Amino acid sequence: MSIAKATEVLRSGGLVVFPTETVYGLGADATNPHAVARIFAAKGRPSFNPLISHVLSIADAERHADLHTNARALAEAFWPGPLTLVAPRRADSTVAELACAGLSTIALRAPAHAMARELLAAFGGPVVAPSANRSGHVSATTAQHAAADLGDTVELILDAGPAPVGLESTIVAIDAEGAATLLRSGAVTREAIEAVIGSVARAQAGVIAAPGMMESHYAPRARLLLDVTSPSPGARYLAFGAAAPEGGLTLSASGDLTEAAANLYAHLRALDATGADTIAVAPIPGGGLAEAMRDRLARAAAPR
Repeated sequence: MSIAKATEVLRSGGLVVFPTETVYGLGADATNPHAVARIFAAKGRPSFNPLISHVLSIADAERHADLHTNARALAEAFWPGPLTLVAPRRADSTVAELACAGLSTIALRAPAHAMARELLAAFGGPVVAPSANRSGHVSATTAQHAAADLGDTVELILDAGPAPVGLESTIVAIDAEGAATLLRSGAVTREAIEAVIGSVARAQAGVIAAPGMMESHYAPRARLLLDVTSPSPGARYLAFGAAAPEGGLTLSASGDLTEAAANLYAHLRALDATGADTIAVAPIPGGGLAEAMRDRLARAAAPR
């Protein structure tokens, strides 16, 4: 019943919050420019920040983008899953121009979450869906987080419990010649991507070619201090690899990166809700998911 209702809402130009394996998304009909505009309004999101269109399959993606063989190889390796591909947009794509922020490229992902896939199948078209939170704020990993941020700006919220990955998708751009650029780190690591297609370049500083590339992003209200081993009095501590002191939380006492990634946004929200002025975060060493978490934390700590 909830999927049927969500489909009705999307077809009528409404907004639906739904779960993915990464974070909760704020969904709209990607082909309806008025619905897409409602997403920007609900989030308070700058219109120069592009959105990800969610599809079921590689065949669906190819209706909207020209996929180089390198892009197809990544899709075959990691879809459905937490990887977004940015590729040249087809001239006949029905995805609204606003969703692509006026760029000649389009961001596409096939999510793995069962409810997200059920919704996409029932709707029968691309669903544009940034994270279900206010723009620049901590991403939503539960339906409750989304409701707290977006309130009555959406028509329906689908609840499937906490998002299992808890960190946004990795984003890789593949141009017409097959050159690859890592635009955002995530659950699919650089090493895994390079194992499929070879060397991947780093994104050019200051260029917003995909979601999550703004310098200040994912931010709580409190000031964030990074790589803190001994927090100052009054700061709430977000520990890693050890138990947290009283009043703090630990991402993973054992140092498990998968557990830490799943807890990152929920713990930032919980510590922010205490009213503390400062949240101090322990060092998170390593590559892969650790690199992705450090990227999010650096953006959350950036000047606003």
